[in-house]
Amino acid sequence: MPSTTTDLPVQRKLVEILRIIKESEDAIGARLIADRLNERGYRIGERGVRYHLRILDERGMTKKQGYEGRVLTHAGFMELERALVKDRLGFVITKIERMIYSTSFDLNTRKGNVVVNISIVDLDDFDRVMDCIEEVNSSVYTISSRINLIEESHADVRIPKGTIGIATMCSITIDGILLKNGIPVNIKYGGLVEIRGGKPHAFTDVIAYRATSIDPMKIFMSRKMTTVTQTIREGRGKVLANIREIPYSAKSNMEEVLTAAELVGIGGLIKSDDKEIFLHQRKSGRIKIPVYAGINTSAAVDEAGIPITTYPVSQLMKFEDMKQI
Repeated sequence: MPSTTTDLPVQRKLVEILRIIKESEDAIGARLIADRLNERGYRIGERGVRYHLRILDERGMTKKQGYEGRVLTHAGFMELERALVKDRLGFVITKIERMIYSTSFDLNTRKGNVVVNISIVDLDDFDRVMDCIEEVNSSVYTISSRINLIEESHADVRIPKGTIGIATMCSITIDGILLKNGIPVNIKYGGLVEIRGGKPHAFTDVIAYRATSIDPMKIFMSRKMTTVTQTIREGRGKVLANIREIPYSAKSNMEEVLTAAELVGIGGLIKSDDKEIFLHQRKSGRIKIPVYAGINTSAAVDEAGIPITTYPVSQLMKFEDMKQI
């Protein structure tokens, strides 16, 4: 997008609008685009969106599809691939940090917002999907056994007819709880933990959240790198996890907070005698905390050959709306 006709803030809005249109499976209108932009920190109304859409139409990057809204053209797809690489790299971590800050769950009242992943499956596969989820939720390889079944009107992602949305708790909730309890937290890496003999052995692969334009969990799942079900049944395999960092001076407070969280059913802390392997040691005044990913449930469904579409770190949801299974 030439800078001679639009300044950088406008370019960023145009790129974000292209991204939103691409993420929508069907044509999408200005009102819904405005809602999505506001969720991502762009304060712009429907009228402003229409102005930006006219620019994209003139450049041949979007086109109208009747009264339903806009879709991307081939030129729009190509521009989205090229545009503002640095901005794209920062999108994942920016969204995560916003979710961390917005987490309001209170350990004492057991009420408030937690972060959830949203997975979409066909209704015909629902029973098999729930069998997979229950197996993972009865293991140590997730952070909570609470889920919520959601319909289109209650989700931030589109749930097509004939499908159902399943919300599982995201491990980013841990970061939000730590922050709410006065502990500065910095999410660092998403990766794979190898399990041997039923015990965590080592992180075999990691991706820095600040160095990717795609959520690391989604990358590992798309590459079929997990063996969650095998790990549960045989005590060996690879599962998803992530690492956050806090000041070493907050270690004792962190332990108190995570113990309290575990009592209300929010766990997932990776525990091992080998602190060196898990980076859970004092270094430069910081300490790194590894936690199993809530999205391991979705990975298990995918491993079973059941079609599933998953959106990691998807939205906030009231803890009290999530039910124990």
